[in-house]
Amino acid sequence: MDTPAGWITPDWPAPTNVRAVCTTRAGGSSAAPYDTLNLGDHVGDMPQAVATNRKILHEAIAARPLFLKQVHGRYTVTLDADTPDGTEADGCVTTASHVACTMMVADCLPVLFAAEDGLAVGAAHAGWRGLAGEGGQGILESTAECLRREGARETGLLAWLGPCIGREAFEVGPEVKAAFLAHDSGARDLFEPHGNGKWLADLQGLARRRLQALGITRIYGNDGSREWCTVSNPSRFFSHRRDRVSGRFAASVWRV
Repeated sequence: MDTPAGWITPDWPAPTNVRAVCTTRAGGSSAAPYDTLNLGDHVGDMPQAVATNRKILHEAIAARPLFLKQVHGRYTVTLDADTPDGTEADGCVTTASHVACTMMVADCLPVLFAAEDGLAVGAAHAGWRGLAGEGGQGILESTAECLRREGARETGLLAWLGPCIGREAFEVGPEVKAAFLAHDSGARDLFEPHGNGKWLADLQGLARRRLQALGITRIYGNDGSREWCTVSNPSRFFSHRRDRVSGRFAASVWRV
């Protein structure tokens, strides 16, 4: 795997046949405000620039990055070599080789999964709506369940958390806090009062808590420090909250 300087290679003890990467703004062809490696085809960028950027990712990882239509939901799809781009889902898993489970983000949290035996991988797009889900069942639960159907055990899964909006920047209303506390009162510690009825939410912390409740305890990557915050690192990460008009970077995981 020969990736442009500045991309993130996850530091996690994944099986030897599993590869993963998280892109940044570096290494692409898009002009401002999408400069330079915008992978989103739905944000107003020139289509040819997006196509070139996606080709750069494809060639860098020597696998097909499969781009979903992400809708902040909790549906997870199983991918194979024939799954078309634009399939609507916010989580995906695969046992196929050289098919990259890929999540585009620009503040939401990308979560990558690998089974300890290397037979399945997965990815989830965890914004607060998909993370909270309904009835305590959100996108992480859905993706873990889909991996289980492919033969993985929740206790045999590794997870890697990518960059996302940090706690100091993620101001939310009371409805967001209520959505999480409705099924997990212990999540209150991940919300800090911010005046006028607002709260600062720890998105990666909420995801860690949901993963741990599933028995997934080997969790790597984003630890909530400033270096992982999309809003605080404008030269490295796209951020919709910061810029409003923004590109998308991506996290991918695949089997070889």
